[in-house]
Amino acid sequence: MLGVLCIILGILQLCNANPPTPALGPSSVFLGFAANYAVLAQSGVSTVPQSHVIGDIGLSPAAASFLTGFSITKRATGLSASSVQVTGSLFAADFTTPTPLNLNNAVGNMITAYNDASTRVNPTSLNLGAGGIGGLTLAPGLYKWTTVVNIATDLTLSGTPTSTWIFQIAGGLTTASSSKIILKGGALAKNIVWAVADTVVVGSGAHFEGIILGQTSVTLLSGATHNGRILSQTAAVLQQATVRQPT
Repeated sequence: MLGVLCIILGILQLCNANPPTPALGPSSVFLGFAANYAVLAQSGVSTVPQSHVIGDIGLSPAAASFLTGFSITKRATGLSASSVQVTGSLFAADFTTPTPLNLNNAVGNMITAYNDASTRVNPTSLNLGAGGIGGLTLAPGLYKWTTVVNIATDLTLSGTPTSTWIFQIAGGLTTASSSKIILKGGALAKNIVWAVADTVVVGSGAHFEGIILGQTSVTLLSGATHNGRILSQTAAVLQQATVRQPT
């Protein structure tokens, strides 16, 4: 009897010493030069002051005149500009060489990243919640929707610092006012990718986490905060909002 007890205790100790490794999720999406920007867009980046961007802003192929609301000051080198709303620099396609080439490369990488993320196969879940995912806690994985997605209440992503999430959304993505994306267990915004074919709208006072790869426009409404990147194939619109690039 004592021998059996010792065996059981030994198994328990072994399990405690080697806990199961949680699923890490899909392989990461390579952003390339697009990762140099907190906001990168092709047709325009606009702000309703005061917004605050912590990181660089890039715009191409549109010119600096489509960086609206920032009251930019072009630096003497002609390579970049500054704004009181940006902790970083602003770059546009009509700035001095090599800025146009750098932006062209970044936009190319952004499109490649979107194509990669949006075409991954074998999703963990298909059309979860019929597109309504507020109130859920999601483990690392590849999640796919053939419809629009809305986050009406707080959404929790629970994982580790190496966990990854890819969200493939064929329609648009909308988050309700004051809703939050909450990260638990050490999950990091840089490992969360939202590949959205239609418009993205983050509601007033809402908080968003992750890299938005938007095939169309991305809008952050009044008081919204975003820990991540906005990488938009059309426009990025900030209405007294805050974007902080992830570390």
